[in-house]
Amino acid sequence: MANVLNPETESITLNTELELPTLETATEQEQPSPESTSNPAEVELAAPVAPAALDADTTPVAHEAAHETQGLESMDDFSAALAAFEREQAAEAAAVEAYGDKVVSATVIKATDKHLVVDVGLKSEGLVPLDQVVDHTGAVKFNAGDVIEVVIEREEPEGGYLASYEKAQRLRVWDEIEKAANDKTPVIGTVVSRVKGGLTVDIGLKAFLPGSQLEIRPVRNLDGYLGQKIEVRVIKLNKKRGNVVVSRKEILEEEQNSKRSTTLEQLGEDAILTGTVKNLTDYGAFVDLGGIDGLLHITDMSWGRLTHPRDLVNVGDEIQVKVLKFDKEKQRVSLGFKQLTPDPWLDASERYPVGARVKGRVLSVTDYGAFVELEQGIEGLVHLSEMTWSKRLKHPSKLVKPGDEVETVVLSVNPADRRISLGMKQLLENPWENLTERYPTGTVVEGRVRNLTDFGAFIEIEDGIDGLVHVSNLSWTKRVKHPSEVVKKGEKVKAVVLGVEPQNRRLSLGIKQLQPDVWESFFASHRVGDVVHGKVLRTAQFGAFVEIAEGVEGLCHVSEAGEGEAGHSSLETGMEHEFKIIKINVEEKKVGLSLRAVNGQEASRAEVQEYKAEREPRGGSHGHKAPVSSGTTTLGDLINWKSERENEPEK
Repeated sequence: MANVLNPETESITLNTELELPTLETATEQEQPSPESTSNPAEVELAAPVAPAALDADTTPVAHEAAHETQGLESMDDFSAALAAFEREQAAEAAAVEAYGDKVVSATVIKATDKHLVVDVGLKSEGLVPLDQVVDHTGAVKFNAGDVIEVVIEREEPEGGYLASYEKAQRLRVWDEIEKAANDKTPVIGTVVSRVKGGLTVDIGLKAFLPGSQLEIRPVRNLDGYLGQKIEVRVIKLNKKRGNVVVSRKEILEEEQNSKRSTTLEQLGEDAILTGTVKNLTDYGAFVDLGGIDGLLHITDMSWGRLTHPRDLVNVGDEIQVKVLKFDKEKQRVSLGFKQLTPDPWLDASERYPVGARVKGRVLSVTDYGAFVELEQGIEGLVHLSEMTWSKRLKHPSKLVKPGDEVETVVLSVNPADRRISLGMKQLLENPWENLTERYPTGTVVEGRVRNLTDFGAFIEIEDGIDGLVHVSNLSWTKRVKHPSEVVKKGEKVKAVVLGVEPQNRRLSLGIKQLQPDVWESFFASHRVGDVVHGKVLRTAQFGAFVEIAEGVEGLCHVSEAGEGEAGHSSLETGMEHEFKIIKINVEEKKVGLSLRAVNGQEASRAEVQEYKAEREPRGGSHGHKAPVSSGTTTLGDLINWKSERENEPEK
């Protein structure tokens, strides 16, 4: 045994704390002087003691001997006492050495903060290091009175004998562990503690399990294995040092290879297998089919929508899957779960006919609508425009939220594209259905301007009913480029109903129709050949636009302008002339004018005024003459009037 001390070294390690005179001092005090010594033999008797006394290593023993022989009258008594002490120490050391690697029974006395104190049958107690007799929680496994097996290693300087529980266990089970290592037989052990680089496993003695040998895949949390019973294989032994290294990974790999062989025999496309979910990712789940892993992609988990695989499965779940694809060379397996059930879209048209009322749960809400799950794998879209008849709804979240149970109407079904259009407003009364009866054409309505566009203004006449006033229906007289020139957003205005299209949900309104049409009035009182007074508003290369009545414009082409005084043009902005109407287009609201036709006649403005004044009725005295409008005088009327005046007899 490595640490067993021989009797000599045991005897000289004790009682070193006493400070007593050295052996030389003792002999000087005890030894008689030469004069008084009559027997040389006594001097020789003391001589053998001196060398031992002078040895530094024997000083404590000699010191104890000196202490015990203090007061003796002769060296004979001192030598006898020293010899008796050494015999006693040698006997105790021999008793310890006799144990060697022998396993002995010991009775537990108590536990201290460092040791388990046991009775080993010697003069002093045995001390077993506490870390050898605690479990994975740190609690002592034995109580006072329990009998355990230990090996006595050495005597401690401070008293007592160091005993080893682990060594006793190792000696007991070493042969079995060595045999298990040679035969590669698995053994059962308990994980008792975590150490640097791995775990400590109790297999009858404490063995080291490296973290890399715990599982096939790397393990991050080793603490989760504390206290568990696991099956391991001994992969390394060192009897001299008492080291044992075990592996669990080897056993798992062998089991996996065995399962893989069996699985590969059954593996093939369209095969239905049972596997265990090993890991989850954002894009799917890895399933252990038995020695080989397959990927169950999230798109193959459900006919419906999944935000994450955990919504359907969890790690450790045992599920049935269908093999979709198998690559033998790369040993990659693609799996499907939804393929185990029929595709719900195959007969969706029959189960969800157009017009049917269906209930569902709102899955998600977007800017353009809400997705409603009708059943597992079937969902439809309620577009924002199909939620309410009102156009005020800015976002679907104002009406529904995820998780709401809603009733809808099927608007259309497209199984090929896996789409169903749903509506909610169809369950409410349609305000457009009887709009024609409530607002017949010509009705004057009042509403608030909700929106302005380049082409017109939208006016809300009631909740959910907006009418459009086109830019062309804002004014009879103005050329309106943008509705903001006539109306402002938010103001209340009146308008006339021009037309209703309930099927298209269109309502046409007009603002200018509130006033008489100046064009209709003009065409009703004018015809080709009439002479009218006009003012040039603007000019162009081809002629000039002339205002001939409020809101009514005519065009005098450059060919009909004639020549002005001193060669200047007569069609300059702001100038006023008499024009002859030479063309009228009622449908296009166009009037053609001629300045040249008026200037070419012998009529002057004074004559025209005189003619108009004479033709006006005065109290019935000229009732036989036709009345003349102040703004309409034809060239023919003027010529006839001048002829009549010339033929009248002189008075």
